Amino acid sequence: MNEKTEELKNIFTDVTDGEATVTESQEDTRGSLEKDEQTDEQRIESVITQLRERYEFETPLSDDELHEVAVRFYDGESDETIAQRLETEPDVVFEARMSLHLIDDHDADEIDLAAIRNREEDDATLAEEYDVTEERIRRYRRVAAAEDESRTANDRYRDEFDSILADADLSARMTTDVREDGLEDATEGMETDVDF
Repeated sequence: MNEKTEELKNIFTDVTDGEATVTESQEDTRGSLEKDEQTDEQRIESVITQLRERYEFETPLSDDELHEVAVRFYDGESDETIAQRLETEPDVVFEARMSLHLIDDHDADEIDLAAIRNREEDDATLAEEYDVTEERIRRYRRVAAAEDESRTANDRYRDEFDSILADADLSARMTTDVREDGLEDATEGMETDVDF
């Protein structure tokens, strides 16, 4: 040790009351983005349970079926397709999605929800004004109500679904891309058209 290093060591020892070291042993962890111990399925179940408890919504679908609605919604499946898989009606799936705050961009793309959100007129009057069926107006009002409910909860449930399901989809796509890129690199320049 040179003189300066020795001097710094003495200062350090004085400041730390003679302790030889003040560092703790560090735990060897893999990455900094660790999730809690729950699986994605358990996390989805937890979100569904929280939504049920907070909003006490009614649905003929079980928690397992709601879980499937959420997963298939993120897979891009329509209400009709999900309904066929669950052997139920598309309206039941739509209502379940609204209860889970899973709102699609196409749920009300024909109308400005802000324009009808607080309107006092009945469905028939608004249907005539917007030149759509009363059923469509009821649907738009349900989407607006689900949006309001989600915003009141700071979109926490939708964000949690995004975190679990959108990230899982992205991760799966990235893994596939990496695998395909690796395969391309490994086979680059190889003879693949071989006659026996």
